[in-house]
Amino acid sequence: MSWLGVALLLAGAVFSHRYAWWRKAVDYRHPRILMYHMVSEHRPGARFNKLRVKPDRFEAQIRWLKENGWHFALMSELTDPALLPAKTVLLTFDDGFEDNYRNAHPILQKYGARATLYLVVDRFERDWSTAKKAHHDSGELMHEPKLSDAQVREMLASGCWELGGHTRTHANLARLDTPGKRDEITAGRELLQAQFGTAPSSFAYPFGIFDATDVRLAEQAGFATAVTTVEGIDTDILNRRFELKRVKISGKDNGLAFRLRLRTGVRGGRR
Repeated sequence: MSWLGVALLLAGAVFSHRYAWWRKAVDYRHPRILMYHMVSEHRPGARFNKLRVKPDRFEAQIRWLKENGWHFALMSELTDPALLPAKTVLLTFDDGFEDNYRNAHPILQKYGARATLYLVVDRFERDWSTAKKAHHDSGELMHEPKLSDAQVREMLASGCWELGGHTRTHANLARLDTPGKRDEITAGRELLQAQFGTAPSSFAYPFGIFDATDVRLAEQAGFATAVTTVEGIDTDILNRRFELKRVKISGKDNGLAFRLRLRTGVRGGRR
């Protein structure tokens, strides 16, 4: 075999592994929950650029969803998934970064899309990454601008957004005892309701870290659903209401990767 033939075979293998185009699609009757964090330009040398989806790419994703017949739903509508049409997508944004208002909000309005904002109550001057890994001490996320309460109110008033709980301080729940967990989960929900006049119906576990106690506390707090960071698409939502998978949208995804991830829920050759 020629060098050209070998090169073509290798390129085909890399392409196949990266995109897993051959994997069977999950039935489109099952809703896709997409996970975003930031919608902003990448920063040279930044650790968390994979959390930053560029604004033009985000708009291309929303436009593609709109043009291809996807229905935008809110997490509060997932309590009765049978009422949702096929090709339903639920956009979720974790944490409360200011670019959600500056960059994502106008795009949602432009295309009539909707999203759920999992908002940390005490979100200012905190480097959340260190709560998961102590060596992540760059301060990158601490210095990333966060949403003001006024911006959140404007977003909610537009009808494009609803509020979800994401603890009081973006705590690593695995490091807390039960009273500490309850303070983060239950008190966090109560504070959001008091600040914005709406009771969040869905919860997101910070870092995707949770155990059976966290699941129980989330339900006791009054949440109807909870999302994880486990990649995938659930086919039995009612029995997994407090451990829902999400489709991770990376700042490194191109258009093909995004569309294929909508089919299977996972990236590349992962199961």
